[in-house]
Amino acid sequence: MKMLVHRIAGGSALPFILDDLKWHIRVDADAEDNAIQNIGLTAAAEIEQFAQIALLTQTIRVTIFNPAQEHGLSLPIGPVADEDVPSVTIDGEAFTAFDFVGGTRPYIRWLASYHDLTPSRVIIEYQAGFGPAAADVPADLAQALMDQAALHYDGRSPMDAKSLTTSPHMARVSARYRGVQV
Repeated sequence: MKMLVHRIAGGSALPFILDDLKWHIRVDADAEDNAIQNIGLTAAAEIEQFAQIALLTQTIRVTIFNPAQEHGLSLPIGPVADEDVPSVTIDGEAFTAFDFVGGTRPYIRWLASYHDLTPSRVIIEYQAGFGPAAADVPADLAQALMDQAALHYDGRSPMDAKSLTTSPHMARVSARYRGVQV
C-alpha cells in the first residue's frame, strides 16, 4: 500500500503573531520582518511535520494506491473536529460506508460493504487544524514554535551541523501531539 499526503493551505494567515515572535527573539527593527516571518514559517512547518498535525485549518488529501483490506485507517494529519467528516472516493466513486472519529489522531473505520470491494485507489479529503488564526493554536505549540524560530534566528551564522537542530521544548511538545502509532 502506498499513501500520498498532500496539504492545501486554508488561507494566508500566519500560525504565529509576528510581533510576538519578534519580541521572543529580541528583534526590534521592522527591516527584518520578511526574514523573521520566513523563520517562523520554517519553524511551523517543522512542528507540523514532526507532530503530524496542522496548526491552522487546511485541507488534507490522502491518496492510497492498492489499499489493504483492513478494518480502518488512521488519518495521517490531525486534529480533526468530530463533525468534519471526511469525503471518501473509491476508484472515483463517492463512498460513505464508514464511521469517523475525530480528534488529534482521527480514524476511519470501514463498514462491512468496504470489504466487498477490491479498490485500486482511495482518496480521502478532510479539514485538519486547530482553527483559522494564530490565536487558535494551543499555547504550548505557539511557545514551541517561537523557541524553534529563536534557535533558527540565533543560528544564522556558520556553525557545525550538530548545533542547529530541534529545540528541546519543540521536541517535547510536538511529541505529545504526535501520539503513538502502531
